[in-house]
Amino acid sequence: MSELRLLALYPDQMNIYADRGNVLFLQHRCEWRGIGFSYAAAGIGEEFDPEAHDLIYIGGGQDRDQRMVAADLVATKRDAIKAAIAGGVAGLAVCGGYQLLGSSYELGEERIEGLGVAALHTVREPGPRLIGNVSIEVDVGSGPRVLAGFENHGGRTYVDSGGEALGRVLHGHGNNGRDGLEGIVRGNLIGTYLHGPLLPKNAWLADELIARALEHREGARPELEPLDDRLEDAAHADAERAAERG
Repeated sequence: MSELRLLALYPDQMNIYADRGNVLFLQHRCEWRGIGFSYAAAGIGEEFDPEAHDLIYIGGGQDRDQRMVAADLVATKRDAIKAAIAGGVAGLAVCGGYQLLGSSYELGEERIEGLGVAALHTVREPGPRLIGNVSIEVDVGSGPRVLAGFENHGGRTYVDSGGEALGRVLHGHGNNGRDGLEGIVRGNLIGTYLHGPLLPKNAWLADELIARALEHREGARPELEPLDDRLEDAAHADAERAAERG
């Protein structure tokens, strides 16, 4: 039987706006198909084997938690994360976790060092927080699709030279409210500001992550069994309408 091995980074600190629901949704969609699902977590001070997991997940957190997590990521996990990404492990980083993929997060005179695994940087600039429902157009391997969710971030993120944004903003603010871009993609790694949680509102993205994770494990991309997604499709449509209303 196939099995997806998921590693959650800092689930106790990085779980704002029900981000843990993304992990539960991935687990359910695996189990509904008869795919095994194993869960592991790595918190403060804990190292991990980059070859022992197929999908790495990190959610968002408050600034105080993010500072603590950022220092620990660099000290205990950066090399393993870089090795996992280079080896094709799938990844999803949301909000604060997304910001930490980049080179740095600047808050006034304070500079938080990031992982440096994606071409982006984040700055806390004057102005209101970027809050609200959001939708973006993306193409992550299955043709153009729409992701819909909720954003709430004070940092403004900029994709650096050589980086590739996840998508184009249709409604909402996106990375910085200026350039019309949202998120980052590097190989099988996806970073985004979309909370909500994201995956229950975008079941197709959950399946894309599952397929990528299993391809990493088994060497070939699987054909996932279709599921009855009437409720998930309704949730997605509602999230899109909310974004359109602003």
